[in-house]
Amino acid sequence: MKFYQNPEKSTWAALTKRPSIEQTILEDGVRTIMQDVERNGNTALYRYTQLLDGCKLDDIQVSAEEIENAQISAELAEAIDRAFENIEKFHKSQLQEEPKVETTPGVTCWRQSIAIEKVGLYIPGGSAPLFSTILMLGIPAKIAGCKEIVLCTPPNSEGAINPAILYTAKRVGIEKVFKVGGAQAIAAMTVGTESIPSVSKIFGPGNQYVTKAKELAMEKGVGIDMPAGPSELLVIADASANPEFVAADLLSQAEHGADSQVILVSDSNELIDQTNDAIRRQLQALPRKETAQKALENSLSVSLNDLSSCMDFSNAYAPEHLIINTNDTEALASKVINAGSVFLGNYSCESAGDYASGTNHTLPTNGYARNYSGVSVDSFVRKITYQEITAEGMLSLGPAIELMAEAEELQAHKNAVTVRLKALKND
Repeated sequence: MKFYQNPEKSTWAALTKRPSIEQTILEDGVRTIMQDVERNGNTALYRYTQLLDGCKLDDIQVSAEEIENAQISAELAEAIDRAFENIEKFHKSQLQEEPKVETTPGVTCWRQSIAIEKVGLYIPGGSAPLFSTILMLGIPAKIAGCKEIVLCTPPNSEGAINPAILYTAKRVGIEKVFKVGGAQAIAAMTVGTESIPSVSKIFGPGNQYVTKAKELAMEKGVGIDMPAGPSELLVIADASANPEFVAADLLSQAEHGADSQVILVSDSNELIDQTNDAIRRQLQALPRKETAQKALENSLSVSLNDLSSCMDFSNAYAPEHLIINTNDTEALASKVINAGSVFLGNYSCESAGDYASGTNHTLPTNGYARNYSGVSVDSFVRKITYQEITAEGMLSLGPAIELMAEAEELQAHKNAVTVRLKALKND
């Protein structure tokens, strides 16, 4: 990790720049894949699966038997079930019926949540099978009432899907599971193929290729949850923090991928030194050591004069995950402006949110926490407004509407009111 001592605020934008692939090359490559899938359907998917995942498939859809026969340990099944219960409990609390509001006598307005009928879930499964993401996306989709849920995830070199992914899909109640990953999976859910239906909105994290594909999907009228690329974490810690805990938290995100990024911000140089020592020790024991090491090369530790400045730095970075591990977490938490999800205190590790605390782990990255929220039940619904105007309401509100329409020189708008007012006065 690179170290910076009291960097000037004018340099923060450069320091908080995420690692990225050159955008022209990235977009050209992904657009080619999108066009290929649109023209050639399943044929393109089979070809990309063989080229990128190293396997030749007989059928792109996971059979009901494969899902039914997926075996995992009893201990893991119990852990998934417990996480399911917590995530479901938290997300069910988001269901709220909005009241009808009489804005003027005779004018009633209200809003209703209507589930998106067809949604697609992308579940990374290459270097790490993220079955937990099925819980994070499938549970709120089911709570919202989505009628059709399509799940795409890449197979291994033998053409199989990790059994934990299949078990979790079954636990959530998802039946349409397909063996396709990467940008080609996003393309398939965008335009549809002989096997994979097109959807109205696509959810799920992924690498920069997946994120770019989701952006291109929007050009074809398909919605996405958010720009959610490589994972990232920022930790604010003071001298009271346990450096072993801080190091473990930083490494937990660094192991996601070589393009992940972690940042430690502190008012204590001693804590930074102790954490970096702990990182070096803990890194050696990680099976994904090489991946984490590459991510650490894109990461940094920053020493600032006080915790208020540390929070300013965090808000400038707008992290996907923010851990506040300080003596007075509540004081700093009240100053959070930009963050996807916040973890408070010595024992609130980010891993808890990734798996089982109940909050959603599908969160905005790359600074998009400035203008996007993480996934929730609301992500799977549309908010449709309704209004009902009685004769009394038209008589009361109509003249104001006429004046406003006339001022905007929209005579037909005015006339839609005028004919009603004339009819009412003639009654």
